[in-house]
Amino acid sequence: MGVFPGTVEGKKASWSVDPFHVLISTVLSQRTRDQNTAQASERLFEKYDTPGQIAHAPVERLKELIRPAGFPGQKAKAIKEISRRIHEEMGDVVPNTIDQLIALPMVGRKTANCVLSYAFHIPAICVDTHVHRISNRIGLVISVDPEGTEMQLRKRVPRDLWIDVNSLMVRFGQTICLPRKPRCDDCPISSTCNYFRKVLLKRQGEKSSNG
Repeated sequence: MGVFPGTVEGKKASWSVDPFHVLISTVLSQRTRDQNTAQASERLFEKYDTPGQIAHAPVERLKELIRPAGFPGQKAKAIKEISRRIHEEMGDVVPNTIDQLIALPMVGRKTANCVLSYAFHIPAICVDTHVHRISNRIGLVISVDPEGTEMQLRKRVPRDLWIDVNSLMVRFGQTICLPRKPRCDDCPISSTCNYFRKVLLKRQGEKSSNG
């Protein structure tokens, strides 16, 4: 998952403001690209728009609709069960607490925090691969897992900026702080980056050895 899947190329999808749609599309976004998530979500919500409708939809039909998002079998079963619980046990109301959300199938802290942030505007930090990698690379946190990164970021980032962390770091990771070859010379925060300090020391060492 990159930026919130309801936003593709800067345009917000018509379904992206509804908490149920945000939850389902975020589950669909796991292990796929934003464009694929948007396509799968549009196809799904055009046919089945509510928890009750998805809960009663045939799994095979759901698999066909969400296929662009990948792993259709696993995701179809998950969104059907999520929809059933929300419809039958929660009165069609998506929960707005981390504990209730992570109790749902295929909903971990990353997905739950995304729902809290984008659906309910509750301060939360969604830690995906970009956020985890960049936060540790620049030295903002030191953590071996995303949950540890989240907890440390909660202490280091002002609460009123929590919701913005994911979208800012995802775009930064896609344009400047690339996974394999970060563009350090174009980076606006290189002067405070632990990774760049190592790069700079390496460059200085190479110059000394060559000189």
